[in-house]
Amino acid sequence: MARAEQFHGRIGRTYVESEAWFDEPPHPGEDAPNVVVVLLDDTGFAQFGCYGSEIDTPHIDALAAGGLQFTNFHVTPLCSPTRASLLTGRDAHTVGMRAVSNFRTGFPNQLGHISNHAATVAEVLHDSGYATFCVGKWHLAPMEQCSAAGPVDQWPLARGFDRFYGFLEGETDQFHPELIADNHPVEPPGRSGGDEGYHLSEDLVDKALGMIADSTGVRPDRPFFAYVAFGATHAPHQAPPEYLEKYRGRFDEGWDVVRERWFARQLELGVIPPDTVLAPRNPGVEPWDELPENQQRLAARLQEAFAAFLDHTDVQIGRLVDGLRRLGQLDNTLLVVLADNGASQEGGPYGVLHEMKFFNGILETPDEAVERIDDIGGPRSHTNYPWGWAQCGNTPFRWYKQNTHEGGVHVPMVVHWPAGIDADQAGTKRNQFTFVADIAPTIYELLGIEPPAVRNGLEQFPVTGHSFVAALADSAAPATNVVQLFENAGSRAIVAGEWKAVCKHVAGADYDTEPWELHHLAVDPSETNDLADREPERLRELIDLWWSEAERLGVLPLDDRTIELFGARFRDRSPHPADRRYVYRPPMSPLPGQAGPAIGGRSFDLTASVATRPGDEGVLFATGTENSGFSLFVQGRRLVLDYNAFGDHTIVESDAEVPVGDVSLGLRLRRLDGFAGTASLSIDGHDVGHADLTLFMRMISSIGPSIGADHGSAVSDRYPAPFAFTGTLREIVIQASPDTFGDSAATTARAEMSRQ
Repeated sequence: MARAEQFHGRIGRTYVESEAWFDEPPHPGEDAPNVVVVLLDDTGFAQFGCYGSEIDTPHIDALAAGGLQFTNFHVTPLCSPTRASLLTGRDAHTVGMRAVSNFRTGFPNQLGHISNHAATVAEVLHDSGYATFCVGKWHLAPMEQCSAAGPVDQWPLARGFDRFYGFLEGETDQFHPELIADNHPVEPPGRSGGDEGYHLSEDLVDKALGMIADSTGVRPDRPFFAYVAFGATHAPHQAPPEYLEKYRGRFDEGWDVVRERWFARQLELGVIPPDTVLAPRNPGVEPWDELPENQQRLAARLQEAFAAFLDHTDVQIGRLVDGLRRLGQLDNTLLVVLADNGASQEGGPYGVLHEMKFFNGILETPDEAVERIDDIGGPRSHTNYPWGWAQCGNTPFRWYKQNTHEGGVHVPMVVHWPAGIDADQAGTKRNQFTFVADIAPTIYELLGIEPPAVRNGLEQFPVTGHSFVAALADSAAPATNVVQLFENAGSRAIVAGEWKAVCKHVAGADYDTEPWELHHLAVDPSETNDLADREPERLRELIDLWWSEAERLGVLPLDDRTIELFGARFRDRSPHPADRRYVYRPPMSPLPGQAGPAIGGRSFDLTASVATRPGDEGVLFATGTENSGFSLFVQGRRLVLDYNAFGDHTIVESDAEVPVGDVSLGLRLRRLDGFAGTASLSIDGHDVGHADLTLFMRMISSIGPSIGADHGSAVSDRYPAPFAFTGTLREIVIQASPDTFGDSAATTARAEMSRQ
């Protein structure tokens, strides 16, 4: 007779002679607090109002006024590593996430996902009886595993979350997002589209509150952990029209005047020490008054879009807080708001209307971009602001996201917990050095939870973060994290007590001979006084300590490859077969970019096998968005290609009609020297159209392809999305060439980055 695996009662011949036993799930205790972590993206130290800016963030400011404001909080310089550290309490390299999850390198420090030897906060809290929810950006699974085909073992539900609603990529269009609900793709709500009132940030808060209400309504005794990771304020900077209008003209004074004013506010607010020096402009940031008029107009409008995006996000955080209050959950909720890295440098010196241009090595001039200035911030833009505004967002620091200087790693953090923070501490600041990996052990100590040494049969890496629970109660408590390593793409830094050694690596430079800087952070938090020549012995000790910590934490090997790693790794038993031949048979869900065919920067042939009737039309294959991509479709009995290179549409229309019945429709794209290319159409093997392409895109879009329709925003202006094909689409076959992925684009982009 079969029995349950675990039974601690007694079984007799009848129930009267037996003793029942019930295997009850774990419970953390009646007073256990809820935990909500709100993560913003690419948000600099100065950009919240309570940290110095004049951007309206009253809801975040109110959380700081009612809680604790951390002024010496640090993260990694990049999004996926910070998220890995946040969710595990360990160094990002240790858990296999030294860089973004878009690629693997074959070394333990870059698995493309969090190691299964490192339990996430969600897994630990779930095992302790918490309900666990995740909404927003994940970016912690290998991107080629993020299609409907999976595998899903590194998606949120497999890493401890009961529910998930959001996107798996590093960014998405805020008006037309690529969404996953739990473990399957879904379309955005019916009102999706920038002209119909939808915005992803609002949707995420709606879903988060719905998950929390579902849980607390049925199980009010059960606490919850909610991880709310907005796409904001990562590019594309997109906001509803009323928010864009609100900031018109607000930044016309330029980044020099605004940065000085924000710096003065920081001193007044006490978020920086009184003797702090404002760092000089970074190389490549020109004096505002010396910029040509068009460059000023473009830059000011791009900053307006960022401000509108942040303001709108703050309102959504306010809605989340109001929802927690309405549900009676706010007082006993430990709420943490932080950013994943400093303000982004990826807009280049001028800013961009289409950020993908940066990754194609294209420097869009202000005179070109200003022609479409009114598109900025709306659905027809994929904007990022210029270096000058990014440095302003990182006031008073130097450098940006990707860099291990303070501008890349020193960000805001606010902690709010009415039931757990004494009322007399509300609105006070905490100046202790803290790091993102310190948050998880702080949560564990507050909850009285010991992270497991073994989970699911796997030995767990030790938690390397340091709890700062003492600092929550005492502003004078000593810092618990006294040695912290940083590394990204070869740039290195280490903080030991009051001192920091930092090296801004240039790709290809000799790690052993390139210069390091030495800064006494206690008196020089903005890294403006390099003491390397005055204290060479101290610098040598810190460099040696960096290498020692790097070995201990699994940071090595150093690897300064960046854009070139984004190419597909062709191999059998993968989404990218060794013969480079892709076969798709609908119906299929939309594909994320790195799980779809690797055709960016490559020549390829596409063949669609269809059966048509009179009047059939629609999209056969489309990839990208209205901002960049291409679409192959049938319209008016003609085969049509719309090659949308950042708003510059090359249209090829067949000079023969698509016949009724079984037919083979073909597209041939050829990459030529430089950025040039050609496009040709065929029907049943006969050439029926040709065009030269002046820009053959290397990285097409952050939004991937769809088969038999155009999901999201329409690539082509010639139809409304999804414009699904009404005939029978039997299969799409794509044969990609062995061209090297984006070599000239990578070279150009890296050259631009090395100038910074």
